[in-house]
Amino acid sequence: MTTRMLIVARIRPGAAGDVARLFGASDRTELPRALGVVRRDLYEYQGLYFHQVEFAGDPAAAMAEARGRDDFRELSADLDAFISPYDPATWRSPADAMASGFYSWTPSGDQR
Repeated sequence: MTTRMLIVARIRPGAAGDVARLFGASDRTELPRALGVVRRDLYEYQGLYFHQVEFAGDPAAAMAEARGRDDFRELSADLDAFISPYDPATWRSPADAMASGFYSWTPSGDQR
């Protein structure tokens, strides 16, 4: 079973290609596999950035491990040129950018 996480932020206009390039380079390294990432999808809509990540394990544990990795910190620093917090006044950590799920459905009838 996998677990998904959705990060919401703001994206600089026209930066989708740059952000995709940065993630493409990072996703070719050991970083996503070390964190248990099995899928990543990036979306933009009217200046908003949506980053859905699917983990094989616990996302909270993966994010705790990520904070201690130089490659994760480097990627985050590179993304700072293109991605900014949705609400800078309340942003203290990436946890403040995570959407809260409230409904899920699958064809097997599993619901949250």
